[in-house]
Amino acid sequence: MTMTDTLAESSPAENPLAAGLERTPVAPTTLVIFGASGDLARRKLLPAVYNLAHEGALPERFNVIGMSRRELSDEEFRAQVGRAVEEHSRRPPDPHVLRLLLERASYVPGAFDDPDAFGRLAETLAARDEEAGTAFNPVFYLSTAPSFFEPIVEALGAHGLDRRPDADVRVVIEKPFGRDLASARALNAAVLRVFEERQVYRIDHYLGKETVQNMMVLRFANGIFEPLWNRQFIDHVQITAAEDIGIGTRAGYYDSAGALRDIVQSHLLQLLSILCMEPPVSLTAGPVRDEKAKVLRSMVPMLPEEVPGRAVRARYGPGFSEGLPAAGYLEEEGVPEDSRTETFVAARLDVQNWRWSGVPFYLRAGKRLTRQATEIAVTLKPVPHLAFQEGDASGVRPNQLILSVQPNEGVSLSLVTKIPGAKSRVRPVNMEFLYGTSFLSQSPEAYERLILDTMRGDPTLFARNDEVEAAWAVVDPILSSWGGDGGPIPTYPAGTAGPREADALLEPGVGWRPL
Repeated sequence: MTMTDTLAESSPAENPLAAGLERTPVAPTTLVIFGASGDLARRKLLPAVYNLAHEGALPERFNVIGMSRRELSDEEFRAQVGRAVEEHSRRPPDPHVLRLLLERASYVPGAFDDPDAFGRLAETLAARDEEAGTAFNPVFYLSTAPSFFEPIVEALGAHGLDRRPDADVRVVIEKPFGRDLASARALNAAVLRVFEERQVYRIDHYLGKETVQNMMVLRFANGIFEPLWNRQFIDHVQITAAEDIGIGTRAGYYDSAGALRDIVQSHLLQLLSILCMEPPVSLTAGPVRDEKAKVLRSMVPMLPEEVPGRAVRARYGPGFSEGLPAAGYLEEEGVPEDSRTETFVAARLDVQNWRWSGVPFYLRAGKRLTRQATEIAVTLKPVPHLAFQEGDASGVRPNQLILSVQPNEGVSLSLVTKIPGAKSRVRPVNMEFLYGTSFLSQSPEAYERLILDTMRGDPTLFARNDEVEAAWAVVDPILSSWGGDGGPIPTYPAGTAGPREADALLEPGVGWRPL
């Protein structure tokens, strides 16, 4: 009995959103997770693989191999996978599906700079092929600290695991891809010395979210939006990625990165590039990534003297979160006393092309803010004439299109309408679409879609090398300006909407969207 047969028996109901996970048959695949005992694998990757199995989206022949420095047997690794699925899957695990998945899980212990470990990995991959009598497509997922990306890639090449004449080999690299433009270029060069660009999948999980994918459909499949999608009708755009949590146990990583590297350079610039791209000739990888890269290249980097007036950084101080006292960033465990890392960034960016010239793009990202919210707010220009001078026109507001990425994915459009009654009073109302209520089902997690796309060989939702470098070119001047002493870093109380200094970036009459 195959994995697909078992799933057909055990899946209790059809998920209408799962249709997008089953477009194309997937070739036999072996997924190798480097850093399999780490937090990302436990919370996201392994539950995503289980949910793909539950939906019947995995290939009939599938293996998962974990590799990390911890000494684990195959049975201990399978138990670890089972716990990860039970604790973090978006649905309660089906015992039959989980058992079948665990039967195809194995483990290779070893350090990422140990040649013998990669020799054992090569032997394990060969054994899986021989056992099945077929060549599996290897997908190498680098869920490790960035310092290991280059050594792992070089070791895969040294052991001949980068090419196979009878299978397609792919490598998935997590963010951050570099620390600045120079290091991103160096890492790209190192990766492309071993793999071809078509084999490389630079992952940004935001691109797997339904609302992000729906942005292209919203624009290019609905005639009401595209005529307005330009500088003639759009006043400004705000892109927000707010978190209500602190850094938790991630001080080691976060203090070396900060909000600009962690969120803006990757997530927010990817969202901006999709929002602003020209219509591609097709919604396949090449044309889509060509148009995204054009947007990023049209964003003229700031001059050093422009940075103070166009970018603000801050970090959270002591305050309250969900009604409980919250420590400030410098009091978090593992954060150096002299840290100059920002936990909040706000910036005004410009896209200097024919469609967008003159439209301000306001980006902000931060931790320990009022609530969790990732959204894109497109504000149209105000109406040029008010016909309500004799009545109450205070409710007339510019129309806004809100694309909510998380926590609740959906789209809303604000319209101005008359309040019932004898008087001519108006106020904004929202027309709203939410995935959960419209489809009566959970959307697949972002990692489910992206992992499946790597197995299919579809790089549409992954960043190409020129996209990554163009995004770093946008933020590099800000990093350079903040690299020195730079004076005191503003603070904001934990649980608030951020520093007041961010308000100075906005045009007169414009306010940040409430959190």
